[in-house]
Amino acid sequence: MKEMSKAKIIDKKSINSIKNERNFLSYLNHPFLVNMYYAFQDHLNLYLIIDLFTGGDLRYQLCQNYFSEKETKFFIACIILSLEYIHKNKIMHRDLKPENLVLDSNGKVHLTDFGIAKKLSLNTSTSKDTSGTPGYMSPEVMCGLEHSMTVDFFALGVIGYECMHRYRPYQGNSRKEIKDNIMAKQVRINLNKIPRNWSQSSADFINKCIMRKPIKRLGFNGIKELKEHLWFKDFNWGDLYMGKMKASFIPKNTDNYDYKYCNAIEKIGINTQERYNRIFNGEEFINGFGDYFYFDRNVKGKNHKDVDVKNPHIIYEIQYDIETEIKKKKYVNNRNDRILESLNISKTVNYYLSRNSKSKSKSKDKMLTKTSDDKNKSLKKEKSYTKWSYNHNRKKSKPKILFEDDVVKDKEKSNEKINQKKFVNNINVLIFNYQQSNNSNSTINNHNIGKMNSTFHQRNFSSNSTNINSNK
Repeated sequence: MKEMSKAKIIDKKSINSIKNERNFLSYLNHPFLVNMYYAFQDHLNLYLIIDLFTGGDLRYQLCQNYFSEKETKFFIACIILSLEYIHKNKIMHRDLKPENLVLDSNGKVHLTDFGIAKKLSLNTSTSKDTSGTPGYMSPEVMCGLEHSMTVDFFALGVIGYECMHRYRPYQGNSRKEIKDNIMAKQVRINLNKIPRNWSQSSADFINKCIMRKPIKRLGFNGIKELKEHLWFKDFNWGDLYMGKMKASFIPKNTDNYDYKYCNAIEKIGINTQERYNRIFNGEEFINGFGDYFYFDRNVKGKNHKDVDVKNPHIIYEIQYDIETEIKKKKYVNNRNDRILESLNISKTVNYYLSRNSKSKSKSKDKMLTKTSDDKNKSLKKEKSYTKWSYNHNRKKSKPKILFEDDVVKDKEKSNEKINQKKFVNNINVLIFNYQQSNNSNSTINNHNIGKMNSTFHQRNFSSNSTNINSNK
């Protein structure tokens, strides 16, 4: 249970962030997030009933342990799955850091704290709000520029850098110092700085994530760039999602918590007590949390229609082969729909679409319809298309169009060839019978020799049709 004092929330001016987190967690539900099940309040406090994970946060474990490449890779993979889910829901976390990553008893990492997360609309893909922790904020956020989902990938690279070297790439005692260090130079992990038992692909992954320019940053074209990186080659994302993959690092069976952050030890001075007394009598304390409604995960309401009660963890398969097959089916269906539309438009003249002869796969010709008036127009387009394709070395060539007139001519040519073959075969039969009649009185050996000579004559006659006509 997460208990939050209303007086402290008002004192820190974080009412909007608390409400923001509650609203996001009401419809987000994922195995690698810290999910919420209930939300309610009383006169003094706000309450959230969330998942209990006893492994401590990643900051506590970084202070206690040295992580290997295999352990760091598992942590980064868990974070990538959580970011993939919230990015699909058009949400930027913007505060990704070790304090907001909680480990369970099995060593899996779960993302939490959506206080300063940003929901992007369907039309917009960027934001200008400056918020986050200075050591993990991207340069565009530090400078107050427009930023997108790649800010989370920059923070992910900083976490990987910190697991490798146990310190951040851009350091400073204040926000200004960190900003100056970011603007001064681009930090990179050179080959000499890679620790032992760490691969070059891990350093390349971190270097591409902490790039200052968002265009050069890994994940700018989508989170699949992170999954398809060489560091995650042959990594089974489906087993990780379904819980079949075991973590190499398992936290100790202790509290895994630093008690100096506990509320019981906090000392409240006279000045803070007076300030809290003023807050209790203010309007924000009385009316500021009126829209912090009661929430129950097991009851479907207007605010959380998308939540599945039977399956609290929304399971989806991460298989790129299935996705590619679906895309191919959609492409084929769209193509067939266009063919049917063209068939219904006009029914006067038939023409055939055939693929280029250079293509490896041989498919059946598909029959379409088109008016005879458009024949000249299409031929002109073909000429202009061929000129353009030669100049630009276009790989895919436009399919050839054969109209009804052309089809008739092709049929006539094919019939002529068939008649010629029939004529030659008939003559060969006559010649063979004639040779047999002449050699009927000969011996068996001579008869065999005659057959050999007949085959020789057959080849000569069949190769030249003009001689056959003259002999006849």
